[in-house]
Amino acid sequence: MSDFLTALRHVVVGSRNPVKIAAVRAVLQRVAPEVVVTGVAVSSGVPDQPWGDAQTIAGARARAHRSLDAHPEAQLAIGLEGGVVETPDGEVRTCAWAVAVSRDGTDGVGGSLSMPLPPRVVARLRAGEELGLAMDAEAQVTGTKTGRGAVGLLTAGLIDRQAAYEPLVTYALARWLAPSFWTP
Repeated sequence: MSDFLTALRHVVVGSRNPVKIAAVRAVLQRVAPEVVVTGVAVSSGVPDQPWGDAQTIAGARARAHRSLDAHPEAQLAIGLEGGVVETPDGEVRTCAWAVAVSRDGTDGVGGSLSMPLPPRVVARLRAGEELGLAMDAEAQVTGTKTGRGAVGLLTAGLIDRQAAYEPLVTYALARWLAPSFWTP
């Protein structure tokens, strides 16, 4: 593990969503117990409901860079973005990506959270709704986006949004977790 990670003191997340902040905090406190993780509201630069992995990654990357710019005291910034992807057979699945960017410009990307979405939810997405709002409407609940997430609803609570985001954050940190694999 790199000294950079273990010495982290301040990390900023490109969102005020408590689920995203908690996921980053849960991962980083395992390697840097004293780290302070804060969130900042920044634009992703992509639509509220990104379509496709490329657009979703671009949103996560923009969140990371913009939050690092907004917090000069932070050593690392992490952007998380959830999106949807249409598969060749016309089905729609979820996707989520994390981008970590250090002050020196080094970055890492991690993604996962691929799960099929029900046809009624897909119809709402195609009509322009955001996934969290579509899930709220279909489940007749509020706060899906800042709570258990679509993943929590569609897995009957076996996994929630924070738990689903933690591996993405970990994957984005791989170059700092195992730096010897990235040295020439």
